Amino acid sequence: MSSTLSCQELIEQLEVLEQEAQKDIEEVSDGDSLEKLRISLLGKKGRLSVVLSAMGRLPGEERPLVGQRANLLKTKVQQFLSDRTKVLKQQALEVLLREETLDVTVPPIGVPVGKRNPLVTTTEEILDLFCGLGYRVAEGPEIENDHYNFAALNIPEGHPARDMQDTFYLGGNLLLRTHTSPVQIRYLEQNKPPVRIVAPGRVYRRDAVDATHSPVFNQIEVLAIDEGLDFSHLRGTVLAFLRSFFGDLPVRFRASYFPFTEPSAEVDVQWRGRWLEVMGCGMVDPAVLEGLGLDPERWSGFAAGLGVERFCMVRHGIDDIRRLYTNDLRFLDQF
Repeated sequence: MSSTLSCQELIEQLEVLEQEAQKDIEEVSDGDSLEKLRISLLGKKGRLSVVLSAMGRLPGEERPLVGQRANLLKTKVQQFLSDRTKVLKQQALEVLLREETLDVTVPPIGVPVGKRNPLVTTTEEILDLFCGLGYRVAEGPEIENDHYNFAALNIPEGHPARDMQDTFYLGGNLLLRTHTSPVQIRYLEQNKPPVRIVAPGRVYRRDAVDATHSPVFNQIEVLAIDEGLDFSHLRGTVLAFLRSFFGDLPVRFRASYFPFTEPSAEVDVQWRGRWLEVMGCGMVDPAVLEGLGLDPERWSGFAAGLGVERFCMVRHGIDDIRRLYTNDLRFLDQF
C-alpha cells in the first residue's frame, strides 16, 4: 500500500471493497466457501486489514474519518454474511426435504415379521399336548362369584384355605378368579361325565410384583372324570405331559394339600441341579362330586393346575417374570 494515499483515497477503497464484498458474498453457494470468504475479507490478514494498515500514515485528525467508514464497512459485511448464511441454510433444508420426502403411496419393499409373546406359544404347546391325550379345551369367565371360585370347590366361607389366595373382591359377591378351577365346576354343570378338559386363562391374586410374582398370571387347569380313575392314571398323565414338554428330566411327586383334591400332591422337576415345583394335582374330592350331583361311588377323577409363566421361564431360561409383560421388542425378537 503506497504511503502517499490520502484520506479520501482510503475511504474510496473501503467503498469499493464493500461493493465487491457484497457481490462475492451473494455468489457463494456453500457454507465452506462462505467461511473462507469471511476470513479473506475480515481476517487478520484480510482485505479490510490491508486497507486499514495505511491509516497510520494519515494525519491524526483524518484517522477517525477512515475508522468510522471502516467500522461501517465491517458491520455491513457481517450483515451480508449473516443474510447469506440464512439463505444457504434454507436452500440446504429445501434440498434435504426434497430428497427425503416420503411417498406414502409407494408400495412397501418388505413387511417386518411380528413376534409372538412366548407366553402365547407356551400356552398353545401345553394345550396341544393335552389335546393329543384326548382332552378338549374349555374356558370360563375371569370375573367369578364366590360359589364357583370357592364354595363349589369345597372351600366354604371361613375355610383356612381362603387365606392361601389373597383375592381381589369387586363387591356384590363378585371377584377376580384366583384360579382356573371354577371352569371345571361350570363345565360339569353343563356336561355329564366322562369328561376330559383343559382350561387355560388369566387369574388374579394380590401378590407383590417381583422377579417371580405378578398379580396377574396365566394358569391351566386339567380335569378328568370317568369310572375307575385312580392316582395311577393321574401320575401317568402328568409324567407323559411333563416328559413331552421338558424332555427326560427327573420328576417327583410330594404329598401336599388342596381343598378340592384328596389325596393331593405337588410335582417337581429337576432343573439346573435343583428341584423346581411346576404343578399341583390330586384326586377330585368326593365332596366336590356330590355338590355337582355325581355319585362318588361310581365316578372318580383327577385335577391338576400349572402356571404357564413358570413353564415358559424354565423352557426359555427367562430370569424375570416381568419381561413377559413389557412388550419390549428386543426381548420378543429372541423368540
